[in-house]
Amino acid sequence: MPLYPYPGPSQNGGPHQAKLAVLIDADNTQPAIIEGLLNEVAKYGVASVKRIYGDWTSNNLRSWKDKLLEYAIQPIQQFSYTTGKNATDSAMIIDAMDLLYTEKLDGFCIVSSDSDFTRLAARIRESGLIVYGFGEKKTPKAFVAACDKFIYTEILKEQQEEEDELESKPAPKPGRDIKGDRRLISLLRNAVEDLADESGWAYLGSVGQSITNRSSEFDPRNYGFKKLGDLFRALPQFEIDERPQENGPGRQVYIRWKRRTDKR
Repeated sequence: MPLYPYPGPSQNGGPHQAKLAVLIDADNTQPAIIEGLLNEVAKYGVASVKRIYGDWTSNNLRSWKDKLLEYAIQPIQQFSYTTGKNATDSAMIIDAMDLLYTEKLDGFCIVSSDSDFTRLAARIRESGLIVYGFGEKKTPKAFVAACDKFIYTEILKEQQEEEDELESKPAPKPGRDIKGDRRLISLLRNAVEDLADESGWAYLGSVGQSITNRSSEFDPRNYGFKKLGDLFRALPQFEIDERPQENGPGRQVYIRWKRRTDKR
């Protein structure tokens, strides 16, 4: 089963979007990576379930609380009944198995650096679903190997720090100044390059879905354009290619990030 993009048509005839459950071990995950984490998940499908597990009566998880509302993550309370025993892991495993049998999911994203989830990842894969693992580089190799794909969260944190540096610069005004909107350009470029073929071209329809997965509030009308294609046309950083449809009179739009050329 290919990891990305997810194959097959959806019921409405468009590309199928994999439904993913994102389960986060709050005890073993830093809040600083959450935006990068969800952006990474958006590359593989839609996070239809987002849950985070921990003892929310503890001061140790205080830094997580603002992130839960911002990213619509459901907190699952799990009291620490016994010192030295991780009740959070058990709660995640039980929920994962319930979701496996009761929900029509295509895969799971298990966010933890704990080896206790090794058997869970293997069990989910035995059921024919994809497992994406997310954890620090200290994560035991057994858990890493049990996943179809494993992403180290240090990478996500570095990417987020770079984006924060760009955002700290003066923000451009909307409308005609979008050419300098670094956050917008980064969002569009990442979506295009994630879906690009060997020549760098990506189909506009798929790009639009990828952008929505990354940023639910995105709308080209926020920038003064009725359609996404018009927004891309207004940005000199991108190339546009309109191609005739194979089985119809219409045309398909493809987007490519402009490659830098040496100035002469």
